[in-house]
Amino acid sequence: MWPGGGGRERGGGCCRPGRAGSLFHVCKGSRTSRPDPRRPSSVRPRGSPPRPLLSSTPMAIRARSWRPPPPPLLLLLLWVTGQAAPVAGLGLGSDSELQIERRFVPEECPRTVRSGDFVRYHYVGTFPDGQKFDSSYDRDSTFNVFVGKGQLIAGMDQALVGMCVNERRFVKIPPKLAYGNDGVSGVIPPDSVLHFDVLLMDIWNSEDQVQIHTYFKPPSCPRTIQVSDFVRYHYNGTFLDGTLFDSSHNRMKTYDTYVGIGWLIPGMDKGLLGMCVGEKRIITIPPFLAYGEDGDGKDIPGQASLVFDVALLDLHNPKDGISIENKVVPENCERRSQSGDFLRYHYNGTLLDGTFFDSSYSRNRTFDTYIGQGYVIPGIDEGLLGVCIGEKRRIVVPPHLGYGEEGRGNIPGSAVLVFDIHVIDFHNPSDSISITSHYKPPDCSVLSKKGDYLKYHYNASLLDGTLLDSTWNLGKTYNIVLGSGQVVLGMDMGLREMCVGEKRTVIIPPHLGYGEAGVDGEVPGSAVLVFDIELLELVAGLPEGYMFVWNGEVSANLFEEIDKDGDGEVLLEEFSEYIHAQVASGKGKLAPGFDAEMIVKNMFTNQDRNGDGKVTAEEFKLKDQETKHDEL
Repeated sequence: MWPGGGGRERGGGCCRPGRAGSLFHVCKGSRTSRPDPRRPSSVRPRGSPPRPLLSSTPMAIRARSWRPPPPPLLLLLLWVTGQAAPVAGLGLGSDSELQIERRFVPEECPRTVRSGDFVRYHYVGTFPDGQKFDSSYDRDSTFNVFVGKGQLIAGMDQALVGMCVNERRFVKIPPKLAYGNDGVSGVIPPDSVLHFDVLLMDIWNSEDQVQIHTYFKPPSCPRTIQVSDFVRYHYNGTFLDGTLFDSSHNRMKTYDTYVGIGWLIPGMDKGLLGMCVGEKRIITIPPFLAYGEDGDGKDIPGQASLVFDVALLDLHNPKDGISIENKVVPENCERRSQSGDFLRYHYNGTLLDGTFFDSSYSRNRTFDTYIGQGYVIPGIDEGLLGVCIGEKRRIVVPPHLGYGEEGRGNIPGSAVLVFDIHVIDFHNPSDSISITSHYKPPDCSVLSKKGDYLKYHYNASLLDGTLLDSTWNLGKTYNIVLGSGQVVLGMDMGLREMCVGEKRTVIIPPHLGYGEAGVDGEVPGSAVLVFDIELLELVAGLPEGYMFVWNGEVSANLFEEIDKDGDGEVLLEEFSEYIHAQVASGKGKLAPGFDAEMIVKNMFTNQDRNGDGKVTAEEFKLKDQETKHDEL
């Protein structure tokens, strides 16, 4: 530092005694204004807050920064005057010429300093004996200046030309290209040779534009970012020298914003346009399209070029509706879902970049819900309308029709959701059973009715074809009394008015089947059932309310016939023996399909009115004599 003076850190002023930061500036006799490298449209009034770009949380991790391969390096040492380059370590030649030693040259050097460029660099200035007279490091700020416009001493103006970002040069400047015979009073003696150790940090030109390099692009790109889209992306933000200043990855949270409406710095607004979801690109932004002269006041210095390594995760527009892509549509689609239907479906849920967030398959259970009535997010409510049973479709749901800005669980805020759906079945609570007869024998006059005893075969499956049960596989028929509650109500209804030999398919909605609960391990809850039935045998039942009937006239001395020992009391053994004898002789008939002994016992109990285990002549009555009992 100059004694008694503070340095002008960004350069551009006149060289005057006592100003340390002006060492490179040419004295013109009066202060000159510094050219403004920004375009007029990007100028922001001093004191106004910077445009929001990214959270500026400083990070210690260096980000990976892409640059294209450098051009061949013809010389590692450069002699600006055109003379032969000196060999490092063997001296720098005559003190009367400008001499440059390239002490470090980066492998990648996409661009070098040209006259008219604006540069940011660090330096240490010493005399030949090693005594330091100035250093940008001591001021903790780079020196920022235009090259080749007379704002630097002639030797430095020449020495910076051809430098790469991150290149380090040792420069020896003779007096005639520095401060000459006059020097700088009290600081630089007359005719002084000056040594500068220079490290270039940044370079840009007022003619620069945003540079974009895409290093990964997905095979499918149905849509790209346009003005007014809302995006979610990850990024690493570095300076041209690779120093990391911010990273969304380190915060483990995407940056979410609108594009093209002024929410971002102009360079980022432009650099994001045209990106696909899944694309990765490097966006290099000159300072006049970023934070300009002032920086952000915290982590980004003034006049800094910025490099953003961006990965786009999500993209939508607030005007978007859902998007539906039909993957598989069954050939036969007798009915499509409508509002108010109850659906069972499987799904995989992912974000737009393919990140998985949920799956019904992983739970080994369908998701069951009403549609069109607000039981699910609006995008799914709409996307499930008009589906066929067995259909597979992809539904893309923008966040305002999904979980909005807040998100939910492992679904981030403002996320576009992708659901791959397979519809297993659906029904409406107002549905009844559906019966389709596939075969009827020529003689189909005797039809099943309540009370008949039926023997039949069936295959039971879900609507998607999943087999649940089969009597054919078991090798035995299923036998029931129709209307006795031995099967679910839908099956009872489906077996009515069927003749022996007939084959039919009965579709049963869950409220007439096994309901919301299903059968644990066998029938899923709220499942529509499909039964393929063949009726093999029909035994006509008794009139409703009867468990035993006479096939002929009833004996006038019925009690006496049952009371064989004539003691005026009938015991259960006597009663049972008599009834079975009547059935065996064809004079009477028990209700088919029930346990005969249980029927007889119930008949006896109904006659034993006082419950003493025996029936007297006074207790004994026929069915038509006693309306409260179903005995005889």
